[in-house]
Amino acid sequence: MSSPLRIVVTGFIAQYPLGGVTWDYFQYVLGLARLGHDVYYLEDTGQWPYNPVEVGLSYDCAFNVKHLAGLMSRFGLANRWAYHAQLGGGRENLPKKSQWFGLPDKERIEIIRSADLLINISGTLARPEKYRQVRQLAYIDSDPVFTQVKLARGQEDFRSMVDAHDVYFSFGERSSSAVPPTGHRWRPTRQPIVLSEWHPSMPHRGVFTTIMNWTSHNSVAYRGQTYGQKDVEFKRFLELPGLVAPTNLEIAINLGRTRRTPRELLAYKGWRVVEPAEVCADFDCYRDYIESSKAEWSVAKNGYVLGQPGWFSCRSACYLAAGRPVVVQDTGFAEVLPVGEGILAFRTIEEATAAIREVEDNYERHAKAARAIAEEYFDSSKVLRRLIDEAQEVY
Repeated sequence: MSSPLRIVVTGFIAQYPLGGVTWDYFQYVLGLARLGHDVYYLEDTGQWPYNPVEVGLSYDCAFNVKHLAGLMSRFGLANRWAYHAQLGGGRENLPKKSQWFGLPDKERIEIIRSADLLINISGTLARPEKYRQVRQLAYIDSDPVFTQVKLARGQEDFRSMVDAHDVYFSFGERSSSAVPPTGHRWRPTRQPIVLSEWHPSMPHRGVFTTIMNWTSHNSVAYRGQTYGQKDVEFKRFLELPGLVAPTNLEIAINLGRTRRTPRELLAYKGWRVVEPAEVCADFDCYRDYIESSKAEWSVAKNGYVLGQPGWFSCRSACYLAAGRPVVVQDTGFAEVLPVGEGILAFRTIEEATAAIREVEDNYERHAKAARAIAEEYFDSSKVLRRLIDEAQEVY
């Protein structure tokens, strides 16, 4: 490895203190630290924090700060985080203000001034131009197709935020004529997985599962094409439980932000529906839920299916690391990842049915292949070395 760098990572760990969200961002931090880099986590989203206990935005951030501080301390990173929270407002009509937590102001400012690289994951940094003291800013597009459509539609505030960076990476790993050009060079990357944190030897309970939102945002339209969320695709597979019985299909599913999840209909069609707040709410429960699953079955956002960008889920990568095969909807990832063993792609309900039966009939082979794919393609040391090398090529 080249000499260690001082690297700042951004994310939503405090903003949304939920199991899956925490893993998505923290594996960057932990992976970089284990590579020997001088890594710090900084959160400056400009948003009021979400409190899962209150089930909504909070005007107090004690829960959020405790979550982030505890996580960082647990992994030996106690003095390597800073969180800028929006406070006040609400029914109590408290004065609105913002406050930094974690690193003292002087130390935080010095770290930013001396940092070699800032990795802005998912555009979580509200105003990246404020961090131009950092030698290089890297943008991680974790929502391909939707990112490019927003830029192509002329959303100037979003373009200004993206353009404030020096180098651009995307989970959309393949070029596709269905994805509009934006004037940026999008370099392929994927979710880094810290493999030592995932345990294939754990026993499973014989159920195919997934963790999902019914909808996370409104659909977006561009040049006559509408790009939707998971609810659009899931409706095509409502009858699947009856086709694969006695295999059980379980979904830990949140209420949609824009349309309510049809829980009663899902249960009527044979889906096991469980509450994420009960089975996978925090960092450890999320991992336990995945490791206790036999395999994953999941659809993708409609926009990914239409755009075929080669996107592959951060969550599905965790299933692979746990030695759990994944049966997932095709987004073009077969061009960048091996499929057929460990990862089984489908487009139709017939293909999904056949893939589930294949995993059931040859489980040990697919489970072994799943972990092997994680080791070859998602190992944080490999993913992050490549990202840093490519970023340095641009500088």
